Amino acid sequence: MWHKKLFLIVLAIAVTGFILVTNTFPGLTQAKYGPRAIEDLPIRSNPTVLQAPVVIDGRELFSVGKIGNTSAGERVSLIRDELLKAIRNDVVPQVTIEQREGLSVVYLVYPQSPSGLAKNSNSNPIEERRYLFTVTQEDTIGRKSIRETAEDLKTQIEQAMAIAKKERSPAYLKRQGIISAALLLFGLLASRLLTQLQTYPLRRAIQRIIPGLPSNASSQPSNLTTLFRLKLGLAQFILWTTITLVIFRLLPATRHWLYYLYNLIASSFAISIFNLGGKDFSIIRLLILIGLVVGAIFLSNYIANLLRTNVLEATRMTRGSQEIISIITKYGLIAFSTVILLQANGIDLSSLALIGSALGVGIGFGFQDIARNFASGIVLLFERSIQVGDFIQIGQHLGVVEEVRTRSIILKTLDRISIIVPNSRLLSDEVINWNHRHSVVRLHLPIGVAYGSDVKKVKSALLQAASEHLEVLRNPAPQVFFTGFGESSLDFELLIWTSDPSRQAPLMSDLCFRIEEIFQAQQIDIPFPQRDINLKMEDMPIKLPPKLEGHLLYLLQGLIAQQYNGKANQDSSNTTPTSKS
Repeated sequence: MWHKKLFLIVLAIAVTGFILVTNTFPGLTQAKYGPRAIEDLPIRSNPTVLQAPVVIDGRELFSVGKIGNTSAGERVSLIRDELLKAIRNDVVPQVTIEQREGLSVVYLVYPQSPSGLAKNSNSNPIEERRYLFTVTQEDTIGRKSIRETAEDLKTQIEQAMAIAKKERSPAYLKRQGIISAALLLFGLLASRLLTQLQTYPLRRAIQRIIPGLPSNASSQPSNLTTLFRLKLGLAQFILWTTITLVIFRLLPATRHWLYYLYNLIASSFAISIFNLGGKDFSIIRLLILIGLVVGAIFLSNYIANLLRTNVLEATRMTRGSQEIISIITKYGLIAFSTVILLQANGIDLSSLALIGSALGVGIGFGFQDIARNFASGIVLLFERSIQVGDFIQIGQHLGVVEEVRTRSIILKTLDRISIIVPNSRLLSDEVINWNHRHSVVRLHLPIGVAYGSDVKKVKSALLQAASEHLEVLRNPAPQVFFTGFGESSLDFELLIWTSDPSRQAPLMSDLCFRIEEIFQAQQIDIPFPQRDINLKMEDMPIKLPPKLEGHLLYLLQGLIAQQYNGKANQDSSNTTPTSKS
């Protein structure tokens, strides 16, 4: 941040110095400030153009055309030089028009100074006339004649010279300098406020800028998002850009320099950078074409969404069919509008064959995964094996298809987590689609009961639990199968049908709760694994060999004796009397 503050300080010092150095006495006398190099910058114009503008102090006065071998730009340069000399001169010239051979010739007439009149008192006063330009048919405005155009141009030149002389007066420069300083001060305060808003709320930020305001010590720094901080930074950039442009337009020299910069940038952007299909494309034309294509893409997307939400939903079509029609409509409109825009800009589509072949090679090497996913998305759209709203399982992911795109699908799991799955994986891997062609599926719930339970009572209890649940279909009816004899239980399996596969987890949980409740009411036990251990008591107690038995007895006696001796030594140390002093 230090370099920004340094720049602002230097800019403020420069404006203040400009105000102090400039002659502050009022009047119309021109101020002798600075070099005239900025003011004399030529405005570049293309020599092939038919007309070019005459610019004084960054303002366009009028335009002149080409005469014979003299280009419009050369005529503008001569006219502008004469006007600048007249503006810088202390004597205000008069603009006169003379008619010669049906053309109007414009002159600048300078009256002779009083000293010159005193020296030539015996002779007639001599006026200095300087040729400005000749008004031709190429210079006429609209349907006016050459004489009417010359009169209009005379009025414009007189007004422009009066304004230019006034803008060079010390009073005007002083006023504009004060305005510039006020704008810089406002920019500093506003920039400081925006900087504080990145850390503190509005009230606290104002208190940190303006001293003396009552502050709230309990206010804490605000937690702003990165996007909001970027917006504040963009606001600072726009603020200083606007202030800089306004200050540059306050003074004639800087205004002319700004116009020169605009003209240079515009001429650079207007230069042809490449040729396609016999048409020259400049940067501006290319940007306009790209903007129109981007606008067509956004408009196509809006029309497709409008078609899906307002038209297709009213037809009660499936979400998958709606998605297919909207995608085809969107890409069809994009392709159609792109072709129309290219044709309107004079681009022959046959000339794009080389570019298409190069793109094909690039896709084959660098974008083969994208191309594979795109082709897989087209296959899925027309095959309709996976549609929006289907409940699918791919790998370990189980969820509902939220969106089918040309490159991938959006799968929302039961945990409400969105997973982006490439379309090529849907064609290469095994995918379980619970909603393919119909949404009615059968679920399996295994149940085990203890040996000795009444199997008919178990079957009745399971069917009762299934029939009481609202999400279990009555047709096909639930079924109970006795699957076999397990290690610890009699194994059964409850088969139920449901029309919403995405609800299978809560459905199975509800059934388990209800089955356990019915089993407890009917005293049906659910077993757990059991193991029986049988021990033979024939060899108990264990008989040891005599020699081993003797060694063990010897070790045992030694341990007992060692423990007894240690205890006796400890008791004797505790009963020893202390000596008297």
